[in-house]
Formats: sequence, structure tokens, C-alpha cells
Amino acid sequence: MKLAVNVAAQDAAVLAETAERLGYDLALAPEGYRSDAASVLGLMAGRTRRIGLGSAVMQIPARPPAATALTAATLDALSSGRFRLGLGLSNPDVSEGWYGVAFDRPLDRTREYVEIVRAALRGGPVTYQGEHFVLPSAGKQAAPLHLYTEGHRGDLPVYLAAVGPRNLRLAGEIAEGWIGVFTSPAAVRSAIAQIRTGRQERSLGLDGFDVVPCLPTAVDGDVRAAADRLRGQYCYLMGIGDPESNFYCALARRMGFGDAVGRLHRALRAGDRGAAAEAVPVQFIDETALMGDEKRIARRMSEYAAAGATTLGVMVSAAATTTEGRIAILETCAAAVARLAS
Repeated sequence: MKLAVNVAAQDAAVLAETAERLGYDLALAPEGYRSDAASVLGLMAGRTRRIGLGSAVMQIPARPPAATALTAATLDALSSGRFRLGLGLSNPDVSEGWYGVAFDRPLDRTREYVEIVRAALRGGPVTYQGEHFVLPSAGKQAAPLHLYTEGHRGDLPVYLAAVGPRNLRLAGEIAEGWIGVFTSPAAVRSAIAQIRTGRQERSLGLDGFDVVPCLPTAVDGDVRAAADRLRGQYCYLMGIGDPESNFYCALARRMGFGDAVGRLHRALRAGDRGAAAEAVPVQFIDETALMGDEKRIARRMSEYAAAGATTLGVMVSAAATTTEGRIAILETCAAAVARLAS
């Protein structure tokens, strides 16, 4: 099992350089309320030489497919073929509230989007007649989409972030990898079963398909103290929008933590973010994160490897700590995975 790092934008360059030195396979840039992915990836491309670079994830409603294809081609060329394009729909609140894009028929939208991006990356003029995307616009005779970027791969890998069964099957069918967040080993097994079904649609197996659960990570011999460093990230993501449509809240409910979701949102409505963070159960964090000392983290890594993870994302971006603290997390996780190999 390989390692990836999910960087924090403010110290992305030093984290990517450290991960490269420690033998990590991939550095992933997030996209959300705090930063876009492309800017961070451009910085990391200029500061590293070997480590793979990926978006985790560029939000589909944020950009038309042509802009995403152009960005992906540019990043791949700048990094000498190290870029992997991670895409995701985000959630209804972000899609509709931030970007003004309806969240209807998300699977069909994703399929069309990826088809256009792939066609553009292969080169040549692209026209498209879909339910969600029409290029050129209906009735127009405009010049078709045509990338002139030099030095990128026409077949650069596409990864999809996915949660539900149908979306996971779609990832297996049209992508080269899956990015999961806040997921337990049992959930990874379940996801792989759906991904396998999608792969079978194209008469493909799982060989070469990258299964990448990305896990909030905190190093501390005291597990509760480690959990406290991650509460803010859980509260942030679980607090976005309506709890009935929030994917992370849905995950917590499926895992038996529905009461905690209610407490968290009541505290947020009351303006008490500290109480909201305290409402996130340690058990929920522990089941979906890497926490503890090197030995405990190695044991948890082995559970994810046994479940079928091929690359494990270490989300140093989730920990409430300093740059030095994030570097220490990277070093501990590198030592933990080496422990497994010995």
C-alpha cells in the first residue's frame, strides 16, 4: 500500500517536498471554502520533481468541462506527466449555493463531464450533444473546444470522489481511481464491491484501479487528545448546509451516530462552534481516521490495506497543528507503513 498526503494550502510546498523525501507516492490538493486546488497544485509542481500530484478534488460544478481539461493539461505539462485529475460533485449546498448549478441527475452530469474532459485531453476538436452539456451551444456555429496545450498526456488518470452505491459503480466504470473521505475499513470493502460491479461493465477487473481512502490524521499517544485535534475538521464538513443533504452527516447516521449529528447542528444554530465540535464522538473520529502513536497507526493502516486500499491518504490538512506538527505526522506515517513492510 502506497501513501499520499492531503496538504494544507498554507504550507503545501514544504509538505509536498517532505512527502517526496519520505517516499510518498502522491500529494493531493483539496478544494473547498479555504482554497482552490489548481493554484496549490501549480505551486507543488514547481517545488517537487518525482511525487505524483492530484486534485482531491476539483469540484465539477465550479468549472465547465473545457476549463477543467485545460487546467488538467497545463498541470500535467508543468509537472512532466505527474498529474492525476480528481473530480467530485461536492454536495447540493455547495453546488447550488456557491456555483448556482442544480444538483439534479448528478450521475448523468458526471458521466458527460468526464467524457468531454477526456475527449478534450485526447486532442482535436470536441463537439458534444448531451442532456447537461452541449458544445457548441445549441443552434450556434461557434468554434468547437480544442486544446492546444503541449506536453500533457491524452490519457492522464481520472479519479472520482464517490459515496453512494451508484456513484461508486460509475467510478469503477469511467475512472482509474476512487477517492474516499471519512471512511472506515468496512466502508472501503463495501465501496470496492460497488466499484468492481462498475468495472465489470467494461469487462475490467480491479488491477490498476487506485483505491484511495483519505483519512484525517493526528499523532498522539492519547487517542482522545488526537481526536481533539481533528474535531474542527469534522465539525466544519458536517456543518455545511442542511444536515439532511450533507454527505458527512449521512455517513455519521449510517454508522449509528445520528444523535451526535443533531447535537452538532443544534449547537451551530445557537452559535456555539466549540460545543458543536465537542458533539463529534471520539468513536466516529476513530473509525474514520488515523490516530495514536506509530504502532497504533500502523495497525490501523493494516486494516485499510486488508480492506483493499491501494493508496492511503494522510490528511495532515485536517489536524489542528503547526507546519512542524504536520511534518511530524508525515514522518510518523512513513515509519508506520515501513513497519508494516518489515
